[in-house]
Amino acid sequence: MKIVKRLLKIVFALIGLLVLIGIITLWVDSSGTNYLEINKNETASNNSYLIKKVNVIPMNQDTVLVDKMVYIKKGVIEKIADTIEVKGIEIINAKNKYLTPGLIDMHVHVWDRYELGLYLSNGVTAVRNLWGMPMHLRIKEDVMEENIFSPSFFTTGPKLTGSEFIGDDNLNLSNPSEAKDKVVEYKDRGYDFIKTYYGLDKEVFDAVIEQAKISEMDIVAHPSQKVPFSYHLNPQIKSIEHAEEIVQQPLQFDLDTLKLQAVIDSISASKHTSYSPTLTVFHNIYQMMMDDDILDSESLKYMNPLIKMDDSKRQFERWYNAKQEDPTTVERIKKQHDFHMNIVNKLHEAGVPIICGTDGGIGVTLPGFSIHTELAFYKEAGLSNYEVLKTATVNASRTHSMMNQLGTIEEGKIANLLLVDENPLFKLSSLKKPTYVFVKGRKLDRATLDSFNEKAKNRKNLIATALRYLENLIIEK
Repeated sequence: MKIVKRLLKIVFALIGLLVLIGIITLWVDSSGTNYLEINKNETASNNSYLIKKVNVIPMNQDTVLVDKMVYIKKGVIEKIADTIEVKGIEIINAKNKYLTPGLIDMHVHVWDRYELGLYLSNGVTAVRNLWGMPMHLRIKEDVMEENIFSPSFFTTGPKLTGSEFIGDDNLNLSNPSEAKDKVVEYKDRGYDFIKTYYGLDKEVFDAVIEQAKISEMDIVAHPSQKVPFSYHLNPQIKSIEHAEEIVQQPLQFDLDTLKLQAVIDSISASKHTSYSPTLTVFHNIYQMMMDDDILDSESLKYMNPLIKMDDSKRQFERWYNAKQEDPTTVERIKKQHDFHMNIVNKLHEAGVPIICGTDGGIGVTLPGFSIHTELAFYKEAGLSNYEVLKTATVNASRTHSMMNQLGTIEEGKIANLLLVDENPLFKLSSLKKPTYVFVKGRKLDRATLDSFNEKAKNRKNLIATALRYLENLIIEK
């Protein structure tokens, strides 16, 4: 018995030591993002400003309001006029630069807080995270309490899948009762939306939709192959993700424009469905096959190190091997990407609201930076600059009621804004490096934003990320 007691003591001591090491690791990683903390007592973190001599791109109409003044009061756009008299606040001379709504990325996967700075640096002032974990609820709380500089943060719960769709990144549902319970649970825990994924059959999907309506939770749908594609046009589903899902499911990989038009017409007829094409993440398959050294590229230094070591490497190896086994794969992927561009064009022509999403944070799709690639693809697909901007501003903000205070520059809206040197209605690339980013009225200058990039570059938080993912597996499984 004495030997058993000694062994137990050693085991408990080792467990205690591992827990302590884990706590220290997470604390060190948390302290590494202290630069995002808001000191509400400092004048520099004030959220009230008067901007003068600025050209406003309101995005509620295709126009420019020339040489205006904009009064931001406690994080909200108070007034827009030719002349505004306000005392006791900082005045910013915009010098005839352009003020636009901050960009919204409607499909991201956030792995750490460093990425919040990467999004802000690239002008993204709101994100919709589509793979919810406990750490995202903590981020959401800090953002809502204005403890950190961050894009406005919205998140789904864990991905809901069918019972046979195995993977540690999925929440497998086996029956309708369990499906309803999960929707209720995610609502109670503070998740904003429900995300449906592969493998949901009609019975379980019906239960998710029914309970989401009762619980007043919008659904974001990565289409399930167990039900017809048209099933995702239910009014409770506010957006459908990925242009490639149209190719893979209703078209069965047949790149036929006539068959496509029938699918587009059904989406348009629903009148309530937005579509997030995520062209960039699919095009990156082509990029991986064209660049054998992509994992060692300068840009990949901005990826979370655990994702780079695991997901980026696995995706690269998958497509590198596919190219070796069948060289025509490269051409096939490029043709499908080009067809996705056609999908965007047809969706737009049919009046379907397109919402900008990148799938940033997985594979080789960079957080923040990728939104500019995505917008450029929409331009290439035939949208005007104004129509492109709508996808990442007003269209996105209209998708969910809780986002309605974003997306345009109007009195009463939240002051998530960009000040840029040139008019993006003529030059989209002017959005890449804003002079100032305002997030809930708080001003971040270019030097600060550039420092966010440097802080995130080559970060050493692989173990901390793994621990947060382990927490997710323990709590959600």
